[in-house]
Amino acid sequence: MGSIKSPGLLLTSFRRQKLALPGYESLNIVYLTSEAVPFAKTGGLADVCGTLPREVAALGHQCAVIMPAFRSVYRAGIQIETTDISFAIPMSGKKLIGGRLLKSKLPDSNVPVWLIDQPQYFDRESLYGDSLGDYPDNAERFAFFCRAALAAIARIDMNVDVLHCNDWQTGLVPALIQATPQRYPDVNDTTTIMTIHNMAYQGQFPAQAFPWTGLDWDHFTHETFEYYGQLNFLKTGIASADYVTTVSPRYAMEIRTPQHGCGLEGVIESKGGRLMGIINGIDETIWNPATDVKLPVQFDQSDWEAGKVANKRSLQSEFGLEVSDDVPMIGLVGRLAEQKGWDLILPVIRLHVEEARPTQWMILGSGDKRIEDDLASLAEQAPHQVAAHIGFHDALAHRIEAGSDLFVMPSHYEPCGLNQLYSLRYGTIPVVTATGGLADTVVDTTPETLANETATGFHLHANSPFGLDQALGRALQLRYHEKKSWNNLVRRAMAADWSWRKSASQYVELYANATSLNENSLKK
Repeated sequence: MGSIKSPGLLLTSFRRQKLALPGYESLNIVYLTSEAVPFAKTGGLADVCGTLPREVAALGHQCAVIMPAFRSVYRAGIQIETTDISFAIPMSGKKLIGGRLLKSKLPDSNVPVWLIDQPQYFDRESLYGDSLGDYPDNAERFAFFCRAALAAIARIDMNVDVLHCNDWQTGLVPALIQATPQRYPDVNDTTTIMTIHNMAYQGQFPAQAFPWTGLDWDHFTHETFEYYGQLNFLKTGIASADYVTTVSPRYAMEIRTPQHGCGLEGVIESKGGRLMGIINGIDETIWNPATDVKLPVQFDQSDWEAGKVANKRSLQSEFGLEVSDDVPMIGLVGRLAEQKGWDLILPVIRLHVEEARPTQWMILGSGDKRIEDDLASLAEQAPHQVAAHIGFHDALAHRIEAGSDLFVMPSHYEPCGLNQLYSLRYGTIPVVTATGGLADTVVDTTPETLANETATGFHLHANSPFGLDQALGRALQLRYHEKKSWNNLVRRAMAADWSWRKSASQYVELYANATSLNENSLKK
């Protein structure tokens, strides 16, 4: 458990400053999120909100994060300070719910993290639910968080230029500001940005949850809060925010369609030119094969062949696979869920086992019990060909990325994806479906892309088990019969820049343009 220090009120000034950066004035940006590494994590949202504010701050801007003080916060091993800031939110009728602010900071930075402490809502074993499903009071919990975050901003010395909201848990914030500007004078002129990390998760609740917003029923209209008679947090955020972003350009296009819009494609379409996609980055202080302390052998572009062979041998020995430099190792790391294309992967693994193909499969993940059982059965049937570790193991994820020759990720949809970026960085060639961030980050290997030296991986040409097996065949053909082309492919993949610094620069450009447009609009 992290220590809590109580030195009295500790605040940092958040006033706008002039900064000599090319073309941009220093901005004050507050990130609202339910997750941020290392405080709380269930998925990629935590990686983004634990890294992006730090990278934007490194570019010369004033950043802060506001999130709930979940139980996991105290287990993160990060120092937490108390403050004398407290508040009470009238949640429904005369029901007042009190809260206080705690303070910490993102590791290796001066970015403050303000924690909304309310044990009734947030002191729970998990963030959103338990073995029985989602917590039944999630609408109340996150309505409180949105309102408490706005109360916190009013109490802290913040002159906020941009409120950057993330996913449905923060979706009420832009609408609350619009609906009752008199309650939130500190942020009336603030630019609001809503980032969609996964359109499938919307925070949809019965209409009876609407009073938790603290608004009159007059505001429960289809323009903002109401969605087919229910309260939809994500729809509310999309409709009310000044700008909407998602985590890849392709996904920003896909969510305009019925196939990927999850019922909100019309709301997305209404944003017009105020929707854009920005690829997530990777933290190269953690994901870098040349400095990765989790690897048996570190390597870079100059010695990647020897490095991958050494890491492959280590994995083979650890998991009882045949120790062979020539047998291709195919890696998979991630959730065992339908979205990730396991209806394609499992038939291909079975085919390779039944036909005794010269391949090895190294799998790490957890999720769907049926998929877990199928993998355990395959590993038992072919222990020298298939290895499966059910669960999460961070160091093993790094070793799989380093030791594998190919990484398979045939997702049916993928807003951004991170594992394909880790794979590129580690010289492990990704085999992916051409969707969302996978299509934006992995260039399919064809005669043309080999000739113009842009290829970095392989796309499935049909989203089926046959299409996956065919893509693997193309990759292995290049690996074993066109050695020079394969070597160039690996080096090019490792050299690609998917750092957060690149993504952060794009966000800064958006912040600057958005605040400029808002200021011009207010003057009219």
